[in-house]
Amino acid sequence: MSSPKQLIEGFQRFRERSFADDDAQFHDLVQFGQTPSMLVVGCCDSRVDPALILDCAPGDLFVIRNVANLVPPAENQGHYHGTSAALEFGVRNLAVQHIIVLGHAQCGGIHALLEGGVAKDDSFIAEWMRIADAAREHTEQELAGASSEVRHRACEQQAILVSLNNLMTFSWIRERVEQGRLALHGWYFDIERGELLGYNATTRQFETL
Repeated sequence: MSSPKQLIEGFQRFRERSFADDDAQFHDLVQFGQTPSMLVVGCCDSRVDPALILDCAPGDLFVIRNVANLVPPAENQGHYHGTSAALEFGVRNLAVQHIIVLGHAQCGGIHALLEGGVAKDDSFIAEWMRIADAAREHTEQELAGASSEVRHRACEQQAILVSLNNLMTFSWIRERVEQGRLALHGWYFDIERGELLGYNATTRQFETL
């Protein structure tokens, strides 16, 4: 994909497929609105589109994408909170029943975090990646002598756990989880092996789904 013209041509093919006279999918989405039961927090990496990976149709997922699929802790200091606002809409307005934090292998944000690429930076990315400092610290303590590949994979997965913990700092998420109305999931897409792993709280391991 090298030019906007190709995107426009793609839209025309999409329109022909999805807005045919006998295709009720978008007609129903317009008439009845969106009613997804699942919310996915994914990475903005162009290789890991949640709807594509999970083979979903329009309307199936409420998707939030940001650098390194991170969830910040609940706080209100008068700043702009895109991820938190989207979470609030998905949970309180759409009443999703599941939140999936979808991490992935070869995450550039985690790579920069581990390799010191954001340590002394005052950029937007650096500030954002500090959300995952606990994941970096855990990885450095537990796997100090491990290979770069092992450390990166471990940190990517630990960052998912950080986000799961941060989700519980939002009162309207915590209350629904405690009431059994909302379930939280940590998933990891291994783009190298073509595998999807899920965090098992009992074994404290990411296991193949």
